[in-house]
Amino acid sequence: VQLVESGGGWVQVGGSLRLSCAASYFPSPDYAIAWFRQAPGKEREGLSCIRKSDGLTHYADSVKGRFSISSDNAKNTVYLQMNDLKPEDTARYYCAVLLFFGGGVQDIAPILSRHTAEFDGWGRGTQVTVSS
Repeated sequence: VQLVESGGGWVQVGGSLRLSCAASYFPSPDYAIAWFRQAPGKEREGLSCIRKSDGLTHYADSVKGRFSISSDNAKNTVYLQMNDLKPEDTARYYCAVLLFFGGGVQDIAPILSRHTAEFDGWGRGTQVTVSS
């Protein structure tokens, strides 16, 4: 599954951006989309995920209260609204998909800890730079 991220850019501290993750189609009736980021020299960080069937979401503590994930199933697009951005949010942001995700509520949070290879598709990322 090919994913395409967009919406990144340069923003000042305290500003907002909305990232998009779009796919032409998803070959399964249910799936989960996760957002990650990676800054130079740092490990990948899981940020948030959402399940298509019921909109169940989960957030990492580092972004809880500032970032919001949502989806437009008709457009096969998932959004990440990022508010009150800080310099430490500077990174390349990626989305990834887990197809045939039929897990329960207890399975949504661990998505952010899954290995890269466990996902069925990744985007190429979009750069976010937060300047003070």
